[in-house]
Amino acid sequence: MKVIGLMSGTSVDGIDAALVEISGRDVDLKVQLLAGETYPYPAQLQEEILAVCAGKALSIAQLAELDDEIATRFALAAKSIGQGNPQAELIGSHGQTVYHRPPAKQLSVTSRGGSRLRSTPKGSIARTSVINSSFPMGYSLQLGRGEAIANLTGIPTVSNFRAADIAAGGQGAPLVSKVDAYLLAHPTKYRAIQNIGGIGNLTYLPAHHELDWERQICGWDTGPGNVLLDLAVQQLSGGRQTYDQDGSWAAKGTPCLKLVRQWLEQDFFSEPPPKSTGRELFGEEYLARCWQDAQNEQLSPADWLATLTELTVASIAHSYRHFLPQMPDEILLCGGGSRNLYLRQRLQAELTSAKVLTTDEVGVNGNFKEAIAFAVLAYWRFTCSITGNLHQVTGAKQAMLLGEIHLPLIKESY
Repeated sequence: MKVIGLMSGTSVDGIDAALVEISGRDVDLKVQLLAGETYPYPAQLQEEILAVCAGKALSIAQLAELDDEIATRFALAAKSIGQGNPQAELIGSHGQTVYHRPPAKQLSVTSRGGSRLRSTPKGSIARTSVINSSFPMGYSLQLGRGEAIANLTGIPTVSNFRAADIAAGGQGAPLVSKVDAYLLAHPTKYRAIQNIGGIGNLTYLPAHHELDWERQICGWDTGPGNVLLDLAVQQLSGGRQTYDQDGSWAAKGTPCLKLVRQWLEQDFFSEPPPKSTGRELFGEEYLARCWQDAQNEQLSPADWLATLTELTVASIAHSYRHFLPQMPDEILLCGGGSRNLYLRQRLQAELTSAKVLTTDEVGVNGNFKEAIAFAVLAYWRFTCSITGNLHQVTGAKQAMLLGEIHLPLIKESY
């Protein structure tokens, strides 16, 4: 079956579209990438999405308009990837996350009246009052509604993948672990699939020969990926650059390990899995507070970027050392951060017992792995009724069918 996967992550840099040919079910799952492309958001739309992620208030009418505009862009991406390629029979669309609140017993109140995870590193990060929530279920909102995509493209569409896992008491993230398992597990090697998008997330895959193999898979969000780095580069360059290509700017600096150690004392990093996060915690306000912490350290711009890079590296290494059952033999990187050579070198230097590679090197395109994963999740939901979450990863009470199916309207003929 030919399926289009659509994904835009916390970096909000555009829509990744992957056209894939899928066959099999789980152990015999086979996926071939036929075409992959990233379609950048128009600048004004990107700015609006980022503002909403940062807490900008919208009326219901404005929210509906933004939802429709994102759905239109996703539909255009699906149509574009289909041009000159075999006709897709299904679309799996993750949509654009604009708000993610994991299930938590404690929430904090922000100045604009919303809620965010408590953020308490040693020092100055946490300055908000705390309330107890008697409603522990999480909440996650992805814009770009599937019913609109289905009708704009004429192709059945599966969307809203996180809702079922959250309804079962889960984090709603990370959702790609089961796909990782059936595409990237090795017969004898223990692997960690480390996505470094705006936020970093991990899937730990024991070797296939292990008894009860699937039950031993674990995963969670590790913390900031590229989000703080990208924000800092935009600020330092006055908007002329949106990211540090190859990590070349950061590579010229020296990280301040004192600051990194301080930031790692934040609550999120010590919380045991399952756990997830987003821009609600690691966003502009967080970066501003980190910058305040750095004022006495006399950092150059390159030092500042090197320090933020080191936070991403250190948070990944901290997660592995504290929460994995054992260190992996291989770490397979994917997402935008996999192309950051400086970050990759620092991760290899920090985790010397594992070999740091990319998923490209083992046959899965790292640029489009997340889009491929949502194509597979849609395929499982639409054709096989296979549950898509690993409940030990997300914390859900049970495995769930993920995604809502939307069929296009049948055009009347006269």
